[in-house]
Amino acid sequence: MYTYPIQYHEPVFRPPSEGRSLIIQLTLGCSWNKCAFCEMYTSKQFRARKEEDIFKDIEAFMPYAGEIRRVFLADGDPMVLSTKRLLRVLDKLNQVFPKLQRISAYASPNNLMRKSLSELKELQSAGLKLLFVGLESGDDKVLELINKGETSRSMIEALNKSKSAGLHSSVMIINGVGGKTFSRQHAINSAKLINEIQPKYLSTLVLTAYKGMDYLKSRLNFDFEELNNIELVQEMRLFLQHLQLEETIFRSDHASNHLVMKGVLKRDKAKFLEQIEHHYSIH
Repeated sequence: MYTYPIQYHEPVFRPPSEGRSLIIQLTLGCSWNKCAFCEMYTSKQFRARKEEDIFKDIEAFMPYAGEIRRVFLADGDPMVLSTKRLLRVLDKLNQVFPKLQRISAYASPNNLMRKSLSELKELQSAGLKLLFVGLESGDDKVLELINKGETSRSMIEALNKSKSAGLHSSVMIINGVGGKTFSRQHAINSAKLINEIQPKYLSTLVLTAYKGMDYLKSRLNFDFEELNNIELVQEMRLFLQHLQLEETIFRSDHASNHLVMKGVLKRDKAKFLEQIEHHYSIH
């Protein structure tokens, strides 16, 4: 009977694109864990795992060392750890897995800004190649109301800093997070934010109330009115219309999305808008 080499501290989350990656938990929970819309780590008390336990998890996969190409560092934001500690983990991963091609992690702009440019370059040189960053919105009012702990400016500075260090980013915007009141400014200002950082990857998902809308509303700092499907698509269209990107790869294929769109934004933007108008008769 097959048994998995390690036991995870549940729940464990990872981006869809990391489905084939080995997941190693450096931290448990999220170092911020105050975003009003997020229910991912509400069952966990944040803490950093002991280095010896992390190394034991890595060593448990030594029998499969030749098969492992990608590693995803969990939980919510391992970048809260010191650079020296992260480098020791990256070095261990590279020693154990000789065919390792990419190491990735969730990251918050706040914790990226706590690291110097030279520290970020060190991490990149040691194998950290891709950061998944939930931006949620580019509108400062929306960011305040969802208790993100960031501003559009702080996120722009953090992402451009990590980009200067050679780190790619995969960023995410939440369709509908501003409700009906802030839908327009959320769409336009989110596009402006993305234009400023020109990320490698951009994805969108739809605000989802996993514990019910009443629970979600109790956590949000404003009188939230949920967008219906047509309003969500209208917001997405406005967002796409204001994007001016060069090489960014776009994915709107999360389970929550009503309309699946995949492509390179500079090349496929007109096609995406056409797709929206065709499916929803929005003009």
